[in-house]
Amino acid sequence: MIPSRVDAMLPELAPFVHAVQGRRPDDGTWCEAWSVRDVLVHQTGNAEELARVLQAFLDGAPVRTRGFDREEPYRRLSDTELWAAFLSRCEKLTEVAEAAARDLPPETAVEWTGRTVQVPFFAEHMREELILHRWDLTGDDGTAVGALTEPWMTEHSVVSVGRPLLERGRTGLEPGERVEGRLRTPGMDDVVVSADADGGSIRLADPEGPATIESDAAVRVLLLWGRRPADPSRWHSSAGPDALRRVRALLSGY
Repeated sequence: MIPSRVDAMLPELAPFVHAVQGRRPDDGTWCEAWSVRDVLVHQTGNAEELARVLQAFLDGAPVRTRGFDREEPYRRLSDTELWAAFLSRCEKLTEVAEAAARDLPPETAVEWTGRTVQVPFFAEHMREELILHRWDLTGDDGTAVGALTEPWMTEHSVVSVGRPLLERGRTGLEPGERVEGRLRTPGMDDVVVSADADGGSIRLADPEGPATIESDAAVRVLLLWGRRPADPSRWHSSAGPDALRRVRALLSGY
């Protein structure tokens, strides 16, 4: 059972837990080459690192964010031990996020992966991870689509996470090569991406001119994270195959 305070802080945890419990650890997922167990290892490491960095800041001894080697100890656990560790790390993150919300102004800047984020980021980012990786397990079911459609998911993906993720996507660009694209969802701001070998940007902007890709809000979040929905009718492009390929290649680095 998920404690009520954890459920309140991470409302997406219960749907994620149910999705994991409905599958075998070695089942495949929509996250390429990852099994269900791999996803659970990743999520355990996410919860641990978010709590560790925020707790260190609260203690007045900030630490740098570790890479994904933080997940290695969890790979050596049994399935039962891994499950217990995952739930424990989510509880710890809840505890630390509650303390930060109580003791720090929400606009307080905390270093995370080479940049600064605000205090609410830490719980919100875990929520985003739970939504995205639940989709990796279930595909386009109603719960996944509903969660991905929430406006905060687009904002978090663009404003809070977009720039460092875009840096990954542009590493394959050649000198002089430039990629630009607009991802459009009716009734919402466009997501505008641009990148070349020297840098890149991702932002929300008023709809203007032709879109590179048009889709619903849930599909757009998936595309931003280098995924694509099972149903191709939910997105389309009139930009031509070359422009679409280049934008997709940039986003697939996510």
